[in-house]
Amino acid sequence: MNDADAPTVDSPKRALAVVLLIVFVDLVGFGILIPVIPLYAEAFGATEFVVGLLLASYSATQFLFAPLLGRLSDERGRRPVLLLSLAGSVIAWTLFGLAEALWMLFVARLIAGAMGGNIAAAQAYIADVTTEENRAKGLGLIGAAFGLGFVFGPAIGGLVSSDGALAFARSILPAVVPVSQFTIPSFVAAAITFLNLAAAFVVLPETRRPEASPARRGRIAQLVDALSQRALAGLVVAFFLASLAFSGMESMFVLFTKDVYGFGTTANGYILAYLGVIIAIVQGGLVGRAAEIWPEKYLALGGIAVEAVGLSAIPFAPAIGAILPATGPLVAGVPTLSAGLIALLVVLSILAVGNGFANVSMTTLVSKNAAEERQGGAFGLTQSAGSIARAVGPVAAGALYTGIAYWTPFLAGGLLMLPIFVVLALTIVAAPPVSQATPGAGD
Repeated sequence: MNDADAPTVDSPKRALAVVLLIVFVDLVGFGILIPVIPLYAEAFGATEFVVGLLLASYSATQFLFAPLLGRLSDERGRRPVLLLSLAGSVIAWTLFGLAEALWMLFVARLIAGAMGGNIAAAQAYIADVTTEENRAKGLGLIGAAFGLGFVFGPAIGGLVSSDGALAFARSILPAVVPVSQFTIPSFVAAAITFLNLAAAFVVLPETRRPEASPARRGRIAQLVDALSQRALAGLVVAFFLASLAFSGMESMFVLFTKDVYGFGTTANGYILAYLGVIIAIVQGGLVGRAAEIWPEKYLALGGIAVEAVGLSAIPFAPAIGAILPATGPLVAGVPTLSAGLIALLVVLSILAVGNGFANVSMTTLVSKNAAEERQGGAFGLTQSAGSIARAVGPVAAGALYTGIAYWTPFLAGGLLMLPIFVVLALTIVAAPPVSQATPGAGD
């Protein structure tokens, strides 16, 4: 896109802050329902397998729609795509709360997953309003918004589903509105997303003129064209494998801490919040500063190596803790800060740091290795790769956990980092980004 074709953004910093707030609030709404969905499905008689299908349905439609929304943002502008996705999320979460049968939950999740592909448009928006030198900082901030959304969302979901909150809801809502520990979080998520939509409609500026878009091409043709670029193809593979490894760990972590440490939902909530805070700090500040010193390709390789250590070390945390001295208990409701827990928190810190550096650096590399007019489409491809991996990862990890041993999903995740390291080394380290390549390269 030529400078003459780009719409004027009076304040790039303000535009960046607005889209980051939109992403954060959107993820808060999504996070509210994380602890609700499995129990809600079981209330309709769903088995564990069906619950797994319900969880996977979101990632499945996100996989299908992320490239579409990304390319649509290239062709029609970032603003309308972001507004459309927020409106669709309002419909999805409202339907979720009004569900009277299991199939309605599936419909709501499918709609939500389709609208969840908006992250590609948000990433492209950030690429529009940041310089190449500051892009890692901007994309790191969107990662921080993600992390904080997942920290605050479940906490709000727990709060609004408490007995006191439900009693208050019954006292002020009409009798026709269903009130339960499942419906109220759904309606709160819908309300938060609606307010987010209204704010975005008023304050979100456009960063791309629709008429500056390239001629529309078929999805398969664009996919083949994108994957014919060595660096971008390598990054899509890397995103798939990284998401496969991390989603497998996430799905089995609570089972691991229950079986090995005896932790329940409260303790795991604190631990997962701690992990989210570390990732948010890394993505929101440390990556941008590190990118001022080292190229993103080396930060990506370093992050993958560190993440491999963290993933592989999780099942060995109790053994590591056995050589450390124990300490006393913390406040009520928090597990004893045992040596084993200290070791686990250290391992999770290593994992969070590696994940934060790897994700932001690879996302920045996607931007730098895609032509300006194809930023949204490129981000859509990587989001699709991550989505399909998140649909497969938990199923594969569950099979390993129950079929072989509890430690296998974590060690397998660590081993998956090795081919990622090789792919990035072969496709990225020796290849110049599109912006530095000769004209026409990669076309």
